[in-house]
Amino acid sequence: MSIAQESKTGLDYKPCQYGASRIAFRGPARPLDVPYVAVIGGSETYGKFVETPFADLLEAAAGAPVINLGAMHAGLGLFLDEPAVLDVASRDRMTVIQVLGAQNMSNRFYTVHPRRNDRFLKASGRMQTLFPGIDFTEFNFTGHLLTALEEAAPLAFADLVAELKEAWVRRMTTLLERIQGERVLLWMSSRRPEDSRNATTDGDPLLVDREMLEALAPHVAGLVEVVASARTQRFPLKGKRFHPEEAAAAMPGPRFHQEVAEALAPVVRPLRVADRAAGRADIPGFRRSRRTG
Repeated sequence: MSIAQESKTGLDYKPCQYGASRIAFRGPARPLDVPYVAVIGGSETYGKFVETPFADLLEAAAGAPVINLGAMHAGLGLFLDEPAVLDVASRDRMTVIQVLGAQNMSNRFYTVHPRRNDRFLKASGRMQTLFPGIDFTEFNFTGHLLTALEEAAPLAFADLVAELKEAWVRRMTTLLERIQGERVLLWMSSRRPEDSRNATTDGDPLLVDREMLEALAPHVAGLVEVVASARTQRFPLKGKRFHPEEAAAAMPGPRFHQEVAEALAPVVRPLRVADRAAGRADIPGFRRSRRTG
């Protein structure tokens, strides 16, 4: 279905697992006994509603096996608490880490579900003190929680956002330190990192800005920025496969996955060239690659 959107059957994502991990990743499973590139990320990397996600497109374009370690509804905590996944990433040629939002992780103010990181579980005593009178039992998802708190108490909400931003940098630093080898950040969004204006309406990755990314510079080989083209944003459902009752507009479509793969290919392709020429040589250094639609 290249143009039609709705599908009676949806997609077969061929979910698979690697090692001792209990996380269901996008399949089919790739072998781990050959040099490969791993991509860690959330629902966008998983490729919900997309027949060929950017990891598969990148594999074809770069000529190197790419393992899709994207997980639905994942936040940083999902990967930090999964040693088996970090082991898979640490044995690869390169790990591409999608920049995930700061809202879907447990912190000093609230706790999220260990697997469905977008699900809010409970507020801490600190949170209840910061937002007196709020009935936290009304919230099931972090997005709804943040939107309601910003509207109810803007000043207190600013303190919460500051905590989430600081916690995100700490968690990301820890994640990067636990992954051995070459590490590259991937920014895939409808906005640039410096365009952050409103905490709850900026779009994914929520609450993340340029300053936070720059704090991670010492821990990565580079940052690949991909902002969805104007055409991609204008037709958010084009080419997706989904049931009529599914909310598919928020997920990147095939065109955006193509744009991401094209941006990553020049970063990954040198690995294949190095393998052919002289074994597992290091990738030529780089700092920032940007593609803006």
